Amino acid sequence: MHQSHLVFIFGILGNIASFVCFLAPLPTFYRICKKKSTEGFQAIPYVAALFSAMLWIFYAYVKTGAILLITINAFGCVIETIYLAIYITYCPKKTRMSTLGMILFLNFGGCCAIVLLTHLLAKGEGRVKLLGWICVVFSTSVFAAPLSIIRVVIRTKSVEFLPFPLSLLLTISAVMWLLYGVSLKDIYVTLPNIVGLTFGTIQMILYAMYRKNKPVKDQKLPEQGDINNKNEAIITVNEEKQEQVNPHNRDIEIGESKEEKEEEQPNKNQDQKEFNNNIGERVNCEV
Repeated sequence: MHQSHLVFIFGILGNIASFVCFLAPLPTFYRICKKKSTEGFQAIPYVAALFSAMLWIFYAYVKTGAILLITINAFGCVIETIYLAIYITYCPKKTRMSTLGMILFLNFGGCCAIVLLTHLLAKGEGRVKLLGWICVVFSTSVFAAPLSIIRVVIRTKSVEFLPFPLSLLLTISAVMWLLYGVSLKDIYVTLPNIVGLTFGTIQMILYAMYRKNKPVKDQKLPEQGDINNKNEAIITVNEEKQEQVNPHNRDIEIGESKEEKEEEQPNKNQDQKEFNNNIGERVNCEV
């Protein structure tokens, strides 16, 4: 088969796999729209995905002849922009400002800086190489993100936090783009997808190893609880001994505690009113 045919086939397959991966967060954002709350989700993955798509579009434009890189990353820019618009609409005001600042700094300022630097510091083929290495560094760091999940799976010996369908899709996507890069003889497309394939394979192996295991509870927590229980038991015994020695002290302490409660009751009512007012103000601000 001719090389150009292989490039086209692997490029189309890569587009299909990446298309499905881009649509993977749809259930999350459907829930955000339904509940009108971001529920603690962070915007960083979507800001990074948008930045990555913008970088690859610029790289494919400068390189020329990589139209299939432009098509899928153009779709990525559109869908990630929609995700971020939904996130900004329903996130708290403080988070909204920080997210907008992040987008302005990374997606606008970062891309403008890269465009200027690549035009000023390099010409012709050197510009492609410089931009290619920038894409490699950023994409490799994105592919290395599953390291945290891998660490959790190994520590807990459970795949509870390993989304198998998404991991499989990302691995297939990495394979297709790896073959596309090899067929196109493009080292900048090939290298990050080697990293993606490596981490994807590790996740598949871990899933096969631990898929039948139940989550293993951390043994440190019971040990800490035992220590606390022992300390409480010691304190209780000491208190009982003190009561036996001075039985009248308990009556005096009870009388003093009653007086303190009576004095603290108005303060508690006032604090409760202030708390309710603060909650109301917060709800009004969020609405």
